[in-house]
Amino acid sequence: MDPILYWNEVALEANRVSHTNGKDEQTGPTLSSRALAIVHLAMYDAYAGVRGNPFTPVNLSPYLPGLPTPQPNASAAAAVAAAAHTTLSSLFPSQKSFFDLKYAQANLEGDGLAEGYAFGVTVAQMLLAKRQEDPNASDAGYIASLARGAHRPDPDNLQGFYAPFYGAKSRGFAITNRHELDAPPTPGSPEYINALRQVRAKGIKPELTATLPAGLSARTADETLIGIYWGYDGAAELGTPPRLYNQIVRTVAIAQNNNTDQNARLFALVNAAMGDAGILAWDQKYLYDLWRPVVGIREDDPSLGPTAIGSTNGSNSLSENSDPNWLPLGAPKSNSKTMEKNFTPPFPAYPSGHATFGAAALHITRLFYGINSRSDDDLFKGLVFVSDEFNGTTRDNKGTARPRHARSFPGGLWDMIIENGLSRVFLGVHWVFDAFAVDSSGNPDLSHNIGGVPLGLTIAEDIYNNGLNLSTVGPRN
Repeated sequence: MDPILYWNEVALEANRVSHTNGKDEQTGPTLSSRALAIVHLAMYDAYAGVRGNPFTPVNLSPYLPGLPTPQPNASAAAAVAAAAHTTLSSLFPSQKSFFDLKYAQANLEGDGLAEGYAFGVTVAQMLLAKRQEDPNASDAGYIASLARGAHRPDPDNLQGFYAPFYGAKSRGFAITNRHELDAPPTPGSPEYINALRQVRAKGIKPELTATLPAGLSARTADETLIGIYWGYDGAAELGTPPRLYNQIVRTVAIAQNNNTDQNARLFALVNAAMGDAGILAWDQKYLYDLWRPVVGIREDDPSLGPTAIGSTNGSNSLSENSDPNWLPLGAPKSNSKTMEKNFTPPFPAYPSGHATFGAAALHITRLFYGINSRSDDDLFKGLVFVSDEFNGTTRDNKGTARPRHARSFPGGLWDMIIENGLSRVFLGVHWVFDAFAVDSSGNPDLSHNIGGVPLGLTIAEDIYNNGLNLSTVGPRN
């Protein structure tokens, strides 16, 4: 048994259950990425400490400085189990009985179990102590702007503001720089208007399709599937995007016949990158504070919204790009027992968290396997992936079970990075530039430092090229 894959699966189950059991432990994208980073970095250091440094062909240099030296006969599997069990129990206390059961089911055998366990616990406690000052996702004290173009809650759902202080006040996990993005297109600019027209048509609620003006083509069945396929919007039984991207990396790691040394480093890299993606994406989100399509389309005309101004020429005709009754398909409220409405996530649009997490996790996986280009790869050749949004049992917000869908990706993980970013437009919850800039044909243009995909790629390349080390990058303020 590979202890890394075993406890990775346990950690992903903890994420799923935490969004199902109502205990509100490590919920939402930032806290779940933070939790998974802590667990996997603890497992990595526990394993690396026992295996020795460096170990070829995988360099298992420690993440934390100042780690004690384990006993010579310490069991690596026991160290990993103890690190995982200790961090998971601290982060998800309501699930401790489940973690106890999984620890027992690991059937640890051989010499050095007590020594490995002691070392794993020590590593876990050191890492938890390093992150004990991290901010939470509370919006207490946050005052939202009423300025035109600023993010406000979805008018079709009661919601607050998720994690407004988390990004700016968090220290990095492994980044060497607080990477930033260029500003998004300004409302009214040609790039912005093109994005507005795209999401207005492709992201619209199905019941409102007949209201689209001439020249705009509504979303296709395949585009609807893509939007939902990549969802994982904190739904019951599904959890968050960091769980989804871990599932994809598991598929690749198993197909590549990784050994435990490789998995220890790969999953630490992936989850450290997503931990930093959650920090930097949310930093930029609240820095630029851009409204979502559900507000931007409804209030495109200056006569609409909290700072509305009346017409000065006697005309009350709305701008051609405004629809005060527009609503999105929405982030899927899957497995809702009370048939809740789909929704727009409760944080600013730019950049997309999905795009940032996906690019960071999947690109650092590409780098791990020696793929340095920003283009198609063959890491998913011959493979398919079944999203839990389309697994044959997950139900939509009206109680209808979706069919199982096995999806292939001829362009590999790069194909996934691009489709994942674009998927949010098909739900109507993001502008396309929240993921990436586009050229005149509507294709991704990554020469611009705009959107979550460039941010995620930069995070991945920073961490991979500079080594998996404890970040010295502090909070922004």
